[in-house]
Amino acid sequence: MLELTDFSSRLIAWQRIHGRHDLPWQNTRDAYRIWLSEIMLQQTQVSTVIPYYARFLERFPTVTALADAPIDDVMALWAGLGYYSRARNLHRCAQVVAYEHGGAFPRTVDELAELPGIGRSTAAAVASFAFAARATILDGNVKRVLARVFGVAGFPGEKKVESAMWKLAESLLPDAANKEEVTAYTQGLMDLGATLCVRGKPDCARCPFASDCVANVEGRQRELPAARPKKAVPTRKTWMLVLRDGDSILLEKRPPTGIWGGLWSLPEASDEAALVQVAHSHGGDERLQRLASFSHTFTHFKLDIEPRLGEARGTPRELSDAQTVWAPLARIDSYGVPAPVRKLIDALTGSLI
Repeated sequence: MLELTDFSSRLIAWQRIHGRHDLPWQNTRDAYRIWLSEIMLQQTQVSTVIPYYARFLERFPTVTALADAPIDDVMALWAGLGYYSRARNLHRCAQVVAYEHGGAFPRTVDELAELPGIGRSTAAAVASFAFAARATILDGNVKRVLARVFGVAGFPGEKKVESAMWKLAESLLPDAANKEEVTAYTQGLMDLGATLCVRGKPDCARCPFASDCVANVEGRQRELPAARPKKAVPTRKTWMLVLRDGDSILLEKRPPTGIWGGLWSLPEASDEAALVQVAHSHGGDERLQRLASFSHTFTHFKLDIEPRLGEARGTPRELSDAQTVWAPLARIDSYGVPAPVRKLIDALTGSLI
């Protein structure tokens, strides 16, 4: 195994020359901007996050601006980024920071980890990048690097394996005396996992640990880290209603928890007959047009979707609460709509308007 001090010093040296230095959230100690990027980057690629990050900062330049914004505005800007509980927690966390911490993020890992939506690794990243704290991170990229370099067996998501990785990661931290080195080390771990030690085809020839890495020396790059144990992915089915009233369509606010929680989506039913009743209850014609079915895969299941197109006849019934709205197609961007539902609406826009 590598000498512990050797690992950190070699990683820092590599990061300073070969690491990423021009990402939008780098070269700042602004805890708000760092926190925002860290939440967005959870299970999401950098290239996907960058435009969302820019739009969020333009609309919400400070944590107080985000805290004071209506949740619907936050969800609308987040739409398409996925894992929507992040957006709800983001809004709640901003409120806690703005109203309970005077608009300033706590400086310690323990205090940061108590905020909504911030786990141990994210708290450490914010503390390290914003406050130069000597704190270890353990996101997916870092787990992959550690598993390969040190030959850590087992699925990193299992508690026993993850605990061992936390212990290893903490032992590798550089001396706290040089705060710039602590930050460079943390960034280096992220960069190495994101640019060289990638999941599919790692670029081992350019890695600073190529001669010592267990996975490279033993040819176990595909084996390490161990994959998640396979489980059968269940399939669910739903019917969705695209009900048109002129240049508007009917949207419903989804419950705050569960899939697409808090977003606006098309009305759903468990079968065709029930969907007809939904259409009828909103003044729609009971004759619905079949549209092409499609599927969307979530983390734990696959959703088969049967969409139907209907027309509101005469004067549609007035909506009884704020959970349902006739949304003008020309203003659909102002509603937080799940990505697969938005694709369906966009595909039909030409025929609906």
